[in-house]
Amino acid sequence: MPPALPQTPAPSPEGSRPSRGAPVRLRALDGLRLLAALMVAAYHYGGRGGEISQAWGTSPREQFPTASTYFAYGCLGVQIFFVISGFVICMSGWGRPLRSFFASRVSRLYPAYWAAILIVTAVFALPWVAFKSVSPSDTLVNLTMLQQPIGVDRVLGVCWTLWAELRFYALFALFVVLPGANRRRVILFCAVWTLGAALADAANQPFLELVLMPEYAPYFIGGMGIYLIHRYGHDALAWGIVGLSFLIGQHYAVAELWHAPNPSFFSYRSTFGIVAIVAFGYLAVALIALGKFHWANWRWLTLAGALTYPFYLVHEHLGWVVVEVLHQKLNIPSYGTFALTILLMLFLAWLLYRFVEQRLTPVIKRSLTAVRVR
Repeated sequence: MPPALPQTPAPSPEGSRPSRGAPVRLRALDGLRLLAALMVAAYHYGGRGGEISQAWGTSPREQFPTASTYFAYGCLGVQIFFVISGFVICMSGWGRPLRSFFASRVSRLYPAYWAAILIVTAVFALPWVAFKSVSPSDTLVNLTMLQQPIGVDRVLGVCWTLWAELRFYALFALFVVLPGANRRRVILFCAVWTLGAALADAANQPFLELVLMPEYAPYFIGGMGIYLIHRYGHDALAWGIVGLSFLIGQHYAVAELWHAPNPSFFSYRSTFGIVAIVAFGYLAVALIALGKFHWANWRWLTLAGALTYPFYLVHEHLGWVVVEVLHQKLNIPSYGTFALTILLMLFLAWLLYRFVEQRLTPVIKRSLTAVRVR
């Protein structure tokens, strides 16, 4: 999940046409982040099988005979997240020293994540909760956010996207932030990463695929290209980065999510639907970057963006428990349970934002920024 959005930084003298005017918060991008999170939640609650079927008591296809077909596309909210992340990380890393960039990422990602790990572990340990918790040792490893490369069970199903984000942050920090962000360096980074990811996929080398992430790289790269357009205006190279990344990104989305019609599978997503949603993600971020949504400057969107990350962390596993209680024990109808679960997860996200993130994030950031490496 991308971090909270910073304001547009002061323009740089480099490039063809630096952006002008006072810094402006792109609140529409906050709203898009929340929309992507709600898409993922719809997928987890009504667009797939697995543990959520146990929570409902039957398959979500029976709970939502028509809507489940559309909910199945909600997983593509992750691709939209990655495009937004490429934009935001390029923005937030511009002009920052490496230590400041590192402190901002750690202080943004970990407080709510630690809280979510502890809450889910505690809830799943309750005797009346039917869902299995991971071992205490694996839970401790999960606190590092490195559980996937180490190969232990995940407390949060969604944390696989955080592992992709961490690898992106590391690449961006090493090749852009450390030497100093500028237009040429970002363009070169995007070009080399695009080529390297394609070669890694062709070579079928697990280590190269792990580092270069060919299946996710196009979305991060597309977001960075859109940021260059936002910062410097229309530019053939930047638009080329965006266009190329979209063409490659839609391929990986289709390859991962499309299958021939098969009644034994939970859902069938059409190629057109997959490509259309990926295109929507790129287009929405591009239009926001070009200022087409400056009119959507409502303050509540800032809060919506702030709630997105904690909501994303807690909604899936805790949602199973809430759905089971509301639907099977309290007999609330399917759509009512769906809506109430979303609202309860948003309320929990607000609690995490208010009492965890707002208190711990500044403390961690100041502490890490003050550390002197000798």
